[in-house]
Amino acid sequence: MKFNRGLAAALGLMLVATSVLAADAPTVKSLLADGYSVVGAVASPIGPGVLLEKGASVYMCFIAETPNSPTVKTNYCKPVE
Repeated sequence: MKFNRGLAAALGLMLVATSVLAADAPTVKSLLADGYSVVGAVASPIGPGVLLEKGASVYMCFIAETPNSPTVKTNYCKPVE
């Protein structure tokens, strides 16, 4: 099999971009550290939701827990418009 430098470079850039995007994704912990306050919580079919607010900025985050996980993790957070 012939090594394709262009393909390898493209894959490398994709991996870097993916890791940068993942690092910038907000979590409940990062939002709390940024001064957001928990203003509500909801039960949903995809897991508990946490509503965080800082001034006029509001985020809805969904979290997940499994019996074997050492922590409760943020699935994702999205700004509320």
